[in-house]
Amino acid sequence: MNLFDQVSEDIKKAMLAKDKTALDALRGIKKEFLEAKTAKGGDGELHDEQALKILQKMVKQRKESAEMYVAANRQELADEELSQVEIIERYLPKQMGEEELEAVLKNIIAQVGAAGPQDMGKVMGIATKQLAGRAEGKAISLKVKQLLA
Repeated sequence: MNLFDQVSEDIKKAMLAKDKTALDALRGIKKEFLEAKTAKGGDGELHDEQALKILQKMVKQRKESAEMYVAANRQELADEELSQVEIIERYLPKQMGEEELEAVLKNIIAQVGAAGPQDMGKVMGIATKQLAGRAEGKAISLKVKQLLA
């Protein structure tokens, strides 16, 4: 079952359970998926790789929104965003730990032959493709900077 079908099934379950937070998050996911499926230039299909990118973007947006709500002293809104993040993250692959991320990045740096900060672009290009869905871009970038410094 692909991610689109899984989300559709989970919407039905959330409706039966009367789980408003899950229902809101799942409907948001389905909306984004449908927009991607019907986007101009698409083939009318939503592949899991595309779906993972959409989910990552949604998680990032909600985390940023939660930070803004906390800064504006609106904790109840921040909590709602973070609870939606938890629901969306159920559909993402397990995120890498810091040690595992560092080991993979060291391997990529060795493959590319990166010597310093000037080679960050080369490393990031390969790393973001290899680690798609398994690590946040921000975490990858920070670790690469640290390793190349």
